[in-house]
Amino acid sequence: MPEEVPTADRAREVGERGAPLQREMPRARIRVVTDSGADLDKAVAAEHGVSVVHLDVRLGEFGPDITSAWSPQEFWEESAKIAELPETSAPSPGAFKETFLTLADEGAEAIVCITLSSKLSATYQAAVIGAESVTDRIRVRVVDSLFATMAEGLIVLDAVATAEAGGDLEAVVATAIASSESIQLYGAIDSLDNLRKGGRLGSAQALLGGLLDIKPVLEVRDGVLELESRPRTRSRSFERLASKVHAEKGLERLVVVHAAASDVDSFVDLLAASFPRDHISVGWLGPVIGTHVGQGTIAVVAQRRFKQPTYRSVASSP
Repeated sequence: MPEEVPTADRAREVGERGAPLQREMPRARIRVVTDSGADLDKAVAAEHGVSVVHLDVRLGEFGPDITSAWSPQEFWEESAKIAELPETSAPSPGAFKETFLTLADEGAEAIVCITLSSKLSATYQAAVIGAESVTDRIRVRVVDSLFATMAEGLIVLDAVATAEAGGDLEAVVATAIASSESIQLYGAIDSLDNLRKGGRLGSAQALLGGLLDIKPVLEVRDGVLELESRPRTRSRSFERLASKVHAEKGLERLVVVHAAASDVDSFVDLLAASFPRDHISVGWLGPVIGTHVGQGTIAVVAQRRFKQPTYRSVASSP
């Protein structure tokens, strides 16, 4: 069985305020790839050898060559200065192919690629096409996370932990799937403008109608963004989010991400009533998802403890 990473260490890795936990990690023979919709901290991704394929983000006159270099905080600072909404597009299959071949050249035995929900983005389909184009060089398994932002990010970190513990390709894939099944993702939206214009609200889109004065709570359910409830005030939406978290049993991790929300600390205070505050990670909601839900959004990822797959460790690299 792979060694369990203590909750406190996991929390530091996924984005608590302050410097990320640093330690030298040997490169696993099964490498993990994801996309920028996972909102993984760059230092954490680099530390664990996670390759990140970027979605294109455009903001006004700034193209993806510029926005990809911004931190999430810089993106939200620039967004506040520009009236037009940002736009995103999925990576090309070629971007995934290039990443897979680079890892093959580095000596990877196989690759697990974990992507944004296929029901929210074409990223999964691009990764599948990219994987099919490298079958003569390396085995690639593409896993649809059915989530986004740090819900996807936690799945990536769980998969990496199994790879680093010596798990084979099937074990890393099984961990990613089990991790996905242990996660809930909820969000409180400050404005409906981005969602209405982007059309990303699944079957709940028709329910919005003229309800412009609500502060909706959203949930990613079966890979689709759905309307969970329609509070009239921001404080009520926070209370609803907190109640959803309080109702979860066997929680192991909580991660809060926000799009430059000035009241994020108040929300974390509500969560701390049922989960140790020093084990709640707080980070930024990046531009890929933030583009569609807008500034002020706060999302919470709740993960229950799940059973790690059993496997035979592969031999360590020399």
